[in-house]
Parts: sequence; structure tokens; C-alpha cells
Amino acid sequence: MNAHYLENAATLHSTLTELNLQVYGGHNAPYLWARFPGRKSWDIFQYLLEEFHIVATPGSGFGDNGEEFMRFSAFANRENILEATERLKLCCGAELL
Repeated sequence: MNAHYLENAATLHSTLTELNLQVYGGHNAPYLWARFPGRKSWDIFQYLLEEFHIVATPGSGFGDNGEEFMRFSAFANRENILEATERLKLCCGAELL
């Protein structure tokens, strides 16, 4: 199971990095933090959910330093991770960044 989730995390990390986001974590843990400069985390959450049906956790829920961040989880089956990465590639253009 660990290898499965770490591979999911690597897939998410690769996609978020390709989108020119600062990404933290995901190497030895199933959670990744991506920074969306200048954006409020709840605004990013709402946009991802409503427009692309992607669920992630707003960073501000972890304190003031979490603003501008979203926490992504690798705890999913591979098919869902691959679908999420394809949706992220669609949504994370100039409008979001």
C-alpha cells in the first residue's frame, strides 16, 4: 500500500511541478502542498471544486501560513489520481495562476 500511495504522490508532484507551482512534500508522505501565489486558499478550493470537481484542502485551515496553499492527498486509487491530474492540467492555466 505504501508504494501505491507514494507513486500517486509522485504523479501529483510531477503534474503540479509541470504547472509551475511550488510544491512541497509528496516524496516520503502522501500529502503535497502547492502554492498559488496571490490567491486565497478558499477561493482556489471553490474554483477547483465547482469548475473541475477536484477536492483538495485549503491551506488556511492549517493556520495563517497556509494561505495561498492547497493540500493534495495521494490517498486514492490510481484511476482517480490520473483523472485528477488531467483535470488539474485543464484548470491551472493563466486564469488560476
